[in-house]
Amino acid sequence: MLIAAKVREIRAKDIAEAVAQLCQRANFELEESVLAALKQAQQNEPSPLGKEILRQLIDNARVAEAKNLPLCQDCGSAVIFLEVGQDAHVIDGDLNEAVSGGVGQGYTQGYLRKSMVNQPFSERKNTGDNTPPIIHTEIVPGDHIRIICLPKGAGSENMSRLAMLRPGEGREGIIDFVVRAVDEAGANPCPPLIIGLGIGATSEGAMLLAKKALLRPIGQPNPDPEIAALEAELLARINGLGIGPMGVGGVTTALAVHAEARPTHIACLPVAINFQCHCARHKEARL
Repeated sequence: MLIAAKVREIRAKDIAEAVAQLCQRANFELEESVLAALKQAQQNEPSPLGKEILRQLIDNARVAEAKNLPLCQDCGSAVIFLEVGQDAHVIDGDLNEAVSGGVGQGYTQGYLRKSMVNQPFSERKNTGDNTPPIIHTEIVPGDHIRIICLPKGAGSENMSRLAMLRPGEGREGIIDFVVRAVDEAGANPCPPLIIGLGIGATSEGAMLLAKKALLRPIGQPNPDPEIAALEAELLARINGLGIGPMGVGGVTTALAVHAEARPTHIACLPVAINFQCHCARHKEARL
């Protein structure tokens, strides 16, 4: 005898409202783990100018949250991660349209800078409401929808890198690629940085892994000891470059390296880097 699964209904309107709020909160409120990391970095930074830059970044976060002002003038592309429970059913509208409508509402009502342009290689006309968002959807067990909003600024996003390394290059090849990419980026991605690193899968899979790695709280290493050791070594090597906060010099070029790894083809070693600036914005809700 087949027993029908109990389906939970979620209104498209509620999804849109949640997304609108997340877009605003993510732009106004710095994550607690990031703020704590900035404060710790300020205490440890030996460079007087670097220490002052970190103080200003911390003060900027305080003012932004108190006055509902954007943490950064670049309010980013709206990258939305959806974890949709297999027993959840969206009613009274389309899921993607609800997310897009919520982004438009959030950016318009929150007076956030709209940065999305259509026809990226020709007309580049502003869409007017920061849509369309970039949506990544994953089907998961359960009857809820988890929504994560990651506003991604262009300064850091433009430094993204992908390398299809030879398998024999291994761990050292990964370290060389990442450290060289950070060194070449210099002050462009607005350090101190969080480095998202995706290793394995395929080219597009590694890029998505790198971006999702940015969602992990600062100070939380990968649960795999081997990957956690790679994160720690990379962070030390990056901070040894001397780029420092906003490129003025010092030992705080990065606050964290977050790496994720997946199985890959025997002939492949994809490695993707997604840079995140000091303004590491993301908020989430569960419906």
